[in-house]
Amino acid sequence: MDGSVIAILGMGALLVLLIIRMPVGPAMMLVGTVGIWTIRSRAALPKLAGEIFNEASNYSLTIIPLFVLMGNFAAVSGMSRDLYSAANSWFGHLKGGLASATIVGCAGFSALSGSSLAAALTMGRVSLPEMQRFNYDNGLSTGAIAAGGTLGILIPPSAGFVIYAILTEESIGRLFMAGVFPGLLLTASFILAIHIVVRRNPSLAPSTQEIEPMRARMRALLRSGWIIGIILLTIGGIYSGVFSAIEAAGIGAVLSMIVTVIRGRWSLKNLRSVFTSTLSSTGTVFLILFGAFVFKSFIGFTGFAYDLSLWVESQGFGGLQVVIAFLALFIILGMFMDGFAILVLTVPIIQPIIQPLGIDMIWFGVLMVISLEMGLISPPVGLNVFVVKGIAPGVPLNTIFRGIWPFWFCMLVVLAVIVFFPQIALTLPNTMFN
Repeated sequence: MDGSVIAILGMGALLVLLIIRMPVGPAMMLVGTVGIWTIRSRAALPKLAGEIFNEASNYSLTIIPLFVLMGNFAAVSGMSRDLYSAANSWFGHLKGGLASATIVGCAGFSALSGSSLAAALTMGRVSLPEMQRFNYDNGLSTGAIAAGGTLGILIPPSAGFVIYAILTEESIGRLFMAGVFPGLLLTASFILAIHIVVRRNPSLAPSTQEIEPMRARMRALLRSGWIIGIILLTIGGIYSGVFSAIEAAGIGAVLSMIVTVIRGRWSLKNLRSVFTSTLSSTGTVFLILFGAFVFKSFIGFTGFAYDLSLWVESQGFGGLQVVIAFLALFIILGMFMDGFAILVLTVPIIQPIIQPLGIDMIWFGVLMVISLEMGLISPPVGLNVFVVKGIAPGVPLNTIFRGIWPFWFCMLVVLAVIVFFPQIALTLPNTMFN
């Protein structure tokens, strides 16, 4: 049987397994191993064992549990609440200010946790009661939380960038730096969207707080100094070359742990919660990666990616056309599949196609992550929407989905801007490495 036919059958089988809710990692390991056995039976089990061992012992992957640990310590120590309080102090008096403060808080917490779901869950628990107290529209409130949480896989440290870097063998540090300006641009666009929406319909955010004195604002900012300091130290250290991304993760985790001790939150209950959550999240990511590399080997055995690249070349498509087509595919897939699943499924197939076209893989990684962010809030499967539903059980799902559309279109605009102005993403990584 032709290798490309086997590859297509394998991808079809994988989609069926995902539709029936089989976990992504085991599904890819199963399909990949059976596929390799079909082509070269003696290589199947050694390849399965070899790929799992290689990734389990991959030093670069230690960055994932360290950044997850840092984010969990930030949550239990109260640093996330301090960050929201500071943002609220500066923005809360504006029309829609509490929603804007939520976006800023999510962006800040994302720079510690690297997880969109953690950012939405943590900041949602802090901000939603405040917005409800001031009679904010449920759609605007929950939409801001869900959209703000998506910044977790764009603003460094990003678990999405780490997985993309491992799959494409690109620099984690360069990808982290590439996400800084797009992350800030997306944050600003979300705040602008809130301003426009509230200006058009003031009833969505009817109440405003009184303007706090500058002294109170500075006190709130000072209380959030721990989390701001850790963010600046880790990101600044990577950019300046003082330490690597992995070392930054270790330093950030240790500093977050020290803050937890200083604040008296070092209890057995909190430690159990922090380490259980860290192990659970890390185990899930590692299992997905094990499956991804087994499936990647299967695709390599079939020669499907090479055949597809030859077909694209024969059609005479330009690099920008191919990139836009793939981004459209990611946005559509994001409506039905988890972002990490899309990442590990498509990158092994796409990379051999776009690299010969001269596409910068760092730039493409940023574009891919933004398109996956859109999937996190797209109906019917948007994971962040269901996370927000969990902390707002009284708010109907259709209300939450109604609230996310202004932010979804902001993502689309930012995506288009970075497509046509790549230097927004590439300036920092290029200056970082001269």
